[in-house]
Amino acid sequence: MANQKIYTLVVPRFEDIFHSYFAQEIIKGTSSAASRLKVDLLIHITERGQHDDWFTSRALKSKFCDGILFADIDKDRVGLDKIISKNIPYLVLNNYFQEPINCIAIDNYKATLQIIDYLVELGHKRIATICGDLHTEAGLERLRGYKDGLRNHNLPINEQYIKNGEFLRTPAHNAAGEILSQPELPTAIFAASDVMALEVMDVAKTKNIRIPQDLSVVGFDDNPLNVYSLVALTTVSQPISEMARIGLETLHRIAEGKENLPAKKKLAAKLIKRSSCTNHY
Repeated sequence: MANQKIYTLVVPRFEDIFHSYFAQEIIKGTSSAASRLKVDLLIHITERGQHDDWFTSRALKSKFCDGILFADIDKDRVGLDKIISKNIPYLVLNNYFQEPINCIAIDNYKATLQIIDYLVELGHKRIATICGDLHTEAGLERLRGYKDGLRNHNLPINEQYIKNGEFLRTPAHNAAGEILSQPELPTAIFAASDVMALEVMDVAKTKNIRIPQDLSVVGFDDNPLNVYSLVALTTVSQPISEMARIGLETLHRIAEGKENLPAKKKLAAKLIKRSSCTNHY
């Protein structure tokens, strides 16, 4: 079809990307939208620390690309601003900007506040966190929600209870080991992803810490990997695939001049209560 549009999905490369729940859901959502819209979708995987190829690749020339959908930008505003300056239709997923920038994000902050509220309702006062990659807005917003959630309940922020797991297994495993070696153990841990929450459970098992009797655990993602959880994991279901689908549909309207700019949307996430959390009074 001569007028069939071609869009580029830019995905930052990270460890185990081809087994990543986030990446799979982004590709699933955009592919579904592309099929329905009858457009072509190119997937461009870029290095995280060096983003020059986002705007020098031949795939981004007008001949090959009618618009760019960023799965994330890892806070690389320089690269994003260069794309914007070229007047190429674009939209950024997984980030929400106060500036007039086209974006769709999940409300990570509000969802994390709900997690802390829930744990406090259960009687928990010593709540630790394993935060995600702080180069991502999701990582930053979940950490901000954790800290503000504690402040909302007049609970102290113990820096020894805050460790970085980078959204990855090995760093999360090490972080869980550090937290669960404290003289005074937390009664609950919020891990900023389910993959990291599963590592918390594994470390707790090696230390004979029972879940949820001794330690309540909450994750984030509602990852299908949870079927392997030792205990059904309390988590947050976030509409990643829907975000991606809406993102490509919105980008298509932008490319056709049918969308009011800036196009901005924030999607809600939902706390899923399971048996990895219990009362602590």
